[in-house]
Order: sequence, then C-alpha cells, then structure tokens
Amino acid sequence: MLGRWDIDQAICVSHTSKENTVLRSGISPDKVFMVPNAVDTAMFTPSSNRLSCDEIIIVVISRLVYRKGADLLVEVIPEVCRLFPKVRFIVGGDGPKRVRLEEMREKFSLQDRVEMLGAVPHAQVRSVLISGHIFLNSSLTEAFCIAILEAASCGLLTVSTRVGGVPEVLPDDMIVLAEPDPEDMVRAVRQAIDILPGIDPQIMHRRMKRLYSWDDVAKRTEIVYDRAMQSSNTNLLDRLPRYLTCGAWAGKLFCLVMIINYLVWCLLEFLQPAEGIEEVPDIGPLHIHSDSVDDQCEAQRN
Repeated sequence: MLGRWDIDQAICVSHTSKENTVLRSGISPDKVFMVPNAVDTAMFTPSSNRLSCDEIIIVVISRLVYRKGADLLVEVIPEVCRLFPKVRFIVGGDGPKRVRLEEMREKFSLQDRVEMLGAVPHAQVRSVLISGHIFLNSSLTEAFCIAILEAASCGLLTVSTRVGGVPEVLPDDMIVLAEPDPEDMVRAVRQAIDILPGIDPQIMHRRMKRLYSWDDVAKRTEIVYDRAMQSSNTNLLDRLPRYLTCGAWAGKLFCLVMIINYLVWCLLEFLQPAEGIEEVPDIGPLHIHSDSVDDQCEAQRN
C-alpha cells in the first residue's frame, strides 16, 4: 500500500508480473512497464560441434527447492527414463530437495542415467548446458526465468511448466510448455524428443541475440528512468496525508518512518551538500523511439 503513493514508474520483467503488480499494489498501469531480462549471448554460446542424438541428454540446472518443482522431477525423471532408454539426465543444483532426488535415483537404480552435479557456479553453467540437448524447467512459479534464456542461447530446446511469465519468454518453436503435472510434463518431454532433430543450436543462438540483448534492455530501462525523472515532485507535507490512508496504525507508522527518513536526509545534506558531489557527465540522449516500451518488447518477440 505504501508503494503506490511513492512510485513514479515501475519495471516488471513480464506482462504477467506487471498484471500482478498492478492488482496487488494498486499502482496505475500507466506507471508500470514491461522490460524483460536479457542474456549474455557472448558467454552462453552453443558448442561448435553439434551433439549426436544417439543419446539424448536432458539438463536440469536449478535450486532444488519446492518452488522450483523439485518434487515434480522426482516423479518425471523415472518415467522418462522408463519410456526412453536412450535418455540421460544431468541435474545441477543444490537445496533441501536434493535428498529426494538422490533417493529416487537409488530407488529406481538410475545411477548410470541421472548424474547429480551438486551446486554449479555460474561461470560453469554454460559448460553443463552445452553437454545436453533439452533443458527442463519444472518451476511452480516464475516471473520470467532467465535460466531458460541461457539454455536457449546455448542452443537447447526447452521444456517448461506453463507458469507465471514463462510462456512469454521464448517463441513457440523454441519451447514446449506443460502444466505443472508429472503426466503432462512427460508428454512435453516426449514432444520435445520428437522435434529435437529439427533444432539447429546455431540458428537458435542467433535468434536469441536478436531477441534479448543487454544493450537493448539498458536502453529501454533508461527510457523508464527518464520518465520517472520527468514526473512531478511532491514535498513531504503533501505526501504525509496520503500515508495516513494506508491504515489506522500502518498509516501513522508510515508517516513516522518518512519523517525520520526526511530528517536523516537533511542531516546528510548538511554534512555533505549535494553541490559538492561530482556528477557523471551527460552523454546525451539515446536515439531510440520511446512512445511505448511495451510495444517495443512485443515487436521483438514477434
């Protein structure tokens, strides 16, 4: 409740996240923009040698926790291994649910078909990804899921649960979506295996370079910051009555916090006046059309 009075502009990484933010916070939709995450396509590149499909490797890199769907993996992996003898799994990540995956591997005698890597440093994620054909994401909730971008940039076909902003991340021919249900996820893996021969990792990587670049995301983020800077400023006395409407006790608490915050700011301004702080030189406006950040994102995806 406090946020909607003090926010000039907000950025969300997906349209779904934007809708949730507007509904839960009460911020005007006109103040909320969708700017996606991006991927370092210079770092996440496909292997120079295309992998053979004689053995299909499915890669999972995730925190092994409930929210990331680790319990779904416990049911999906044995069934996929049963249906497809030539499939092998590589699971990277650590967390409280890792023990369940270890128990599953022992129960179904899948030690030679499910490799558990443990925690994978980000610098080593690419080397794990390029050893596989399919990236499996079993999350129960996601605002965006940047791991999917990294996998696609490495040329992997993605199978993912249809949750949160995930359906917005990749074009339909680069991802197979499933409900967060073991049976439907096995169906999606089967579909991915069928279309895998038609996937060219190099082409997928080039598409990702066009769709998601940090340069573009930075430019679009700057547009939102510029809009925020152009918003009209209100002084503390004008804002205090707004906080009182946040609740009988919460409103008073918010007012007290803001008064203390203002006094601290005054003290800092006295100790180190703003005039004495060196500013970064203005490099000039970016040459980018800024009518609608959301429209730019939609145009890129299409």
